[in-house]
Amino acid sequence: MSKYRIGTKCLHSGYTPKNGEPRVMPIVQSTTYTYDSVSEMGDLFDLKTDGFFYTRLANPTLDLVEKKIAELEGGVGAMITASGQAASLISITNICLAGDHVICSSSVYGGTFNLFNKTLRDLGIDFTFLPPDATAQDIENAFKENTRAVFIETLANPSLVVTDIELYANIAHKHSVALIVDNTFATPINCRPFEFGADIVVHSTSKYLDGHAAALGGAIVDSGNFVWTKEKYPNLTTPDETYHGVIYTEHFGKAAYIAKARVHLMRDMGAQQSPMNAFILNLGMETLELRMKRHCENALKVAEFLKSSDKIKTVVYPGLEGDKYYELAQKYLPNGTCGVISFVPKGGFDAAVKFMEKLKLTSLAVHVADVRTCALHPASTTHRQLSEKQLEESGIDPAMIRLSVGIENIDDILDDIRNALEN
Repeated sequence: MSKYRIGTKCLHSGYTPKNGEPRVMPIVQSTTYTYDSVSEMGDLFDLKTDGFFYTRLANPTLDLVEKKIAELEGGVGAMITASGQAASLISITNICLAGDHVICSSSVYGGTFNLFNKTLRDLGIDFTFLPPDATAQDIENAFKENTRAVFIETLANPSLVVTDIELYANIAHKHSVALIVDNTFATPINCRPFEFGADIVVHSTSKYLDGHAAALGGAIVDSGNFVWTKEKYPNLTTPDETYHGVIYTEHFGKAAYIAKARVHLMRDMGAQQSPMNAFILNLGMETLELRMKRHCENALKVAEFLKSSDKIKTVVYPGLEGDKYYELAQKYLPNGTCGVISFVPKGGFDAAVKFMEKLKLTSLAVHVADVRTCALHPASTTHRQLSEKQLEESGIDPAMIRLSVGIENIDDILDDIRNALEN
């Protein structure tokens, strides 16, 4: 499919029906698969052959969706997971052991921050969180001898920081360390991080990729470009006795990272996506290019409206001229950023609550990035566990509203916002 443009890939990558086969990708709702001989099954368990034997590791429906996501991002392979949190968890634990260290932007999604700062710390993995506008020297200074990964977001949720991917990639690679980029908000329609030096991409597929708030899921994509060294990544380059001494970099080559994620961590953690959710995800991805265009068009008009209102203190939208991250957005996201806007009304927290509770068309929902417009107050929900200092370091004002602009008629969206501000 490499010769086709990305909108065509959204429809056709992953599944090409043969003569007489279903036009729509089928749902294989089965946990197990049958074989004619013991030796065939043994070869599957020893990683000598490819195939399906238990859905916790692989399933035909999931396999097709994974191929599509890998194609959209330009990677050598992908693995979909039960949630975006599971994807972030496995992306780190696949290459980090107790005693290792990770550098992470402090502006990442609150759930990711808690996962790293609490749960993975409890498991012995150390983290250094850098401010959103960390300089090259700041990043350099954060590296330690035991640093094994750098984790950033293309577009931070909800502060909408646009991260300088190339800057982080260049410095990480100088230290022979892998760069992981969460590309959830941008999607491969608006940014393909591998083209800027990223090594691994993760997604919460529950957001724009699904697009309809219908199915939880996550994804990890392997670029196949990073060189995993024995010095820093023994878990990929030394024998795994649970597979009779297989060495992932030797056995799987460029796909070593994603193969290990599947046959080791998915085997043991069981954070697999269901075939039904994968089917729903695929349906969403078929219209991804169309939806992202509409999301961005609508969001820019809403951002311009809010910017012109005398009842709004600040508006953050990287696609808006004059925004702090506008220039970086032009570099990494020239065709549009996303449908999410962050803004602070005059009057602080009370004004934010009043505005949100007067919305009619717009839902108050703990979700973001789907076809319907919704609003959320991050400081009291998704980032509630953060201290005041941590909120400040994440770029979140206590009165900030995260508005996820949907694909409804723009005049109806603007009328709803206008009525909530004026009444």
